[in-house]
Amino acid sequence: MKCRFCRNDVSVKFADLGTSPPSNDYLTATELDSYEKHYPLKVYVCTSCFLVQTKDFSKADELFRSDYAYFSSVSTTLLNHSKEYVDMVVERLNLNSNSFVVEIAANDGYLLKNFLTYKIPCLGIEPTEGTASAAEKLGIKMEKSFFGLDFAKNLIKANPKADLIIGNNVYAHVPDIQDFTAGIEVLLSEDGTVTLEFPHLLNLMINLQFDTIYHEHYSYLSLLAVCKIFESNGLKIYDVEEINTHGGSLRVYGCHSNSMRIVSRNVKSVLEKELDYGLSAENIYGDFQERIEKSKIEILSFLIEAKRANKKVIGFGAAAKSSTLLNFAGIREDLISVICDTSIHKQNKFLPGSRVPIINPDAIKSLAPDYIVIFPWNLKTEIIQQIGYARSWGCKFVTLLPNVEMIN
Repeated sequence: MKCRFCRNDVSVKFADLGTSPPSNDYLTATELDSYEKHYPLKVYVCTSCFLVQTKDFSKADELFRSDYAYFSSVSTTLLNHSKEYVDMVVERLNLNSNSFVVEIAANDGYLLKNFLTYKIPCLGIEPTEGTASAAEKLGIKMEKSFFGLDFAKNLIKANPKADLIIGNNVYAHVPDIQDFTAGIEVLLSEDGTVTLEFPHLLNLMINLQFDTIYHEHYSYLSLLAVCKIFESNGLKIYDVEEINTHGGSLRVYGCHSNSMRIVSRNVKSVLEKELDYGLSAENIYGDFQERIEKSKIEILSFLIEAKRANKKVIGFGAAAKSSTLLNFAGIREDLISVICDTSIHKQNKFLPGSRVPIINPDAIKSLAPDYIVIFPWNLKTEIIQQIGYARSWGCKFVTLLPNVEMIN
């Protein structure tokens, strides 16, 4: 195995979650009797550049198909976060009707639609047909493609270079992170800015967020590694913010290496946090597997005790997180009978691997469960606001990571 960035040999294991199907390959009822392809889910760390990364067993076009079922607009938390970002960045970068904004992995237009309000020209790049078509219905111009160096070179033949490039929760999804970053450098205007948001490896390790590991996430990113990747592609990070999305993420601001932009003290501060924790030392990665195995035992103990006590347990949120956790722990319908999800694109389907049925949350009242496990723990506040009525019959809300916890 070669590092997807520095190409050095990689052999130090970070996490082994067994085997599972791609986390968004939901099954229909007619597919339940069919063969389901599973891939090993193993993550390693490069001890040269300290990029944490999956060992690849599948290709991007097998994971991000035309029927890809993740629609960002389902989450009001994400919608609010995106609007706040757009309002902030328009003011910070003085964007106007003469500017050009490009979002990579624009999904269903949940973010770019805010630029339309400002009458700022924008373009979305999105390879999955269903989400891209939803964005087009909002009046957003879309390119239905994966992004990389060759794509960027072709794009600027017919479009101006971008004053702002946005990549929220896509950098970790890129199999060839060098080619992707080189494409950003080509597409970015001389004085342009790129902002990328991605879950912070530091938080993943501290808070035991192993359920954020799945095949679609090729890389698990620290600022330490991202600075190196940017530098090797003629870019530099001039600012960074620690934000709350996805259990603790980084938003980095990048520009061309020769830009006169001053590097913020925030960059040094976050790098020091990472170094203090030990992210530049091999030994810090070695005990993560033991920690997730202990967590698995705790989760199974809770569910088995509930089963013995004849308590009804259901889940909420058929997210990729739930797929990873259920498959790693070997949890099936006997321990969690159903999972509710507000997305109509997931309802009446079944989670990959575990095959737990996905239903409309309207069924919660008739089911009257004793426990509801909230799998998207990063959205627990939003979810509890939606289904808080379940407390009326004594139902308790539960999150499973970093420990099994009852939420008051």
